[in-house]
Amino acid sequence: MMNNTFKKLVVILGVIYSGFTSAGHSHSTPMIDNSKCTQAEFIQYCAKTMTSTFDSNGRLWSAWTNDHFLYVNYSDDKGKTFSKATKVNMVAENISARHEHRPKIIVSKNGDIYLTWTQKLKKRFTGNIRFSKSTDKGKNFHTPITINDNNEMISHRFDALGVNNFGDIYISWLDKRDSKKAKKNGQNYNGAAAYFSVSLDAGKSFSKNLKIADNSCECCRMAIDFDNRDLPVIAWRHIYAGNIRDHSIVNFKNRIEVNKPNRLSHDNWKLDGCPHHGPSLSINSINTYHAVWFNNAEKRHGVFYANSHDSGKNFSQPVQIGSYKNKASHADIKALNNTVVIVWQEYKKQRYQLFMMKSDDNGLHWGQAKLLVETNEKPDYPFVLTDGKIFYASWFIHGQAYSLIPLKN
Repeated sequence: MMNNTFKKLVVILGVIYSGFTSAGHSHSTPMIDNSKCTQAEFIQYCAKTMTSTFDSNGRLWSAWTNDHFLYVNYSDDKGKTFSKATKVNMVAENISARHEHRPKIIVSKNGDIYLTWTQKLKKRFTGNIRFSKSTDKGKNFHTPITINDNNEMISHRFDALGVNNFGDIYISWLDKRDSKKAKKNGQNYNGAAAYFSVSLDAGKSFSKNLKIADNSCECCRMAIDFDNRDLPVIAWRHIYAGNIRDHSIVNFKNRIEVNKPNRLSHDNWKLDGCPHHGPSLSINSINTYHAVWFNNAEKRHGVFYANSHDSGKNFSQPVQIGSYKNKASHADIKALNNTVVIVWQEYKKQRYQLFMMKSDDNGLHWGQAKLLVETNEKPDYPFVLTDGKIFYASWFIHGQAYSLIPLKN
């Protein structure tokens, strides 16, 4: 239960340091004194990124880092106030928490809390995929374990986490072990590889690392959701012939075997490098795959939406989202029954803007883009959440109060 003094303090801070203004308004927002980041009552404000999720009871859970530790706390009033944070890792470690490279959090149907993150190693662009869980509603967390069974100091990074209704835990990531092996043998190998591991016993043990596909892009986020069989569907940016960096998607034959990947996007973005801009994926109750992504190809560029009604074999003609001129980027998508919501950010006249669009007919038609809020401070990337009834936009600014925005229109 939240300490009353702490609760009042958080409410006050939420007023003073609110990082957002209503659409059309503009002002400069004071930042919190970073010297206070070691004080428990300020610690969440000092996070670089915030990742949040609702549990089945409508409680909002958040995961974030500060000073080499991962923390979790919760809110029972839609993000207005938060509980005192629980530290996940008791031993300090270097945790990736920046943009698309952030800790993940999911709460299972029975209330267990699962977390993944990337532990940065000494060499640049290297890391390990880490996992921890709580079986007592977030009071304590198990000692973190490393999921990748390759222990070389190479890149195991950009983890994605998914948990289905059976409690199976899927973790995917981008992995450089095959690239290193190929180079050792004098062979060419473009990019990284997509790998996964699964736990079928609520996180007590994990399968060996299994490869999904060679030649993934090296540093774009992956996306996981579950189809109507409660099997995972995974999307990522792939490297096709000619260094084309479009997106792939794969579903599973059963709980541990993947099918052959299909191509999700056909934009033909030729790029010798990684754009740090991965896809988002959401699958609804009638098994429609909804996807958004970004590209900067010569003929077609910007943020795009498409859907699939045949389990990812074919996708609809892409619909452009937002303004490419205003740098529309980092879209996130969530589908609930026939309602689909997309949020994304733009940058106009030195202001960061948060937009949304909604479809009420399973992605067939879309309403007008709506400007939600804007700020002159650089924000974290936006996400769309749902508690099973209402959609919310999650957008966080370092040094300011967390904001969860109801998306009612």
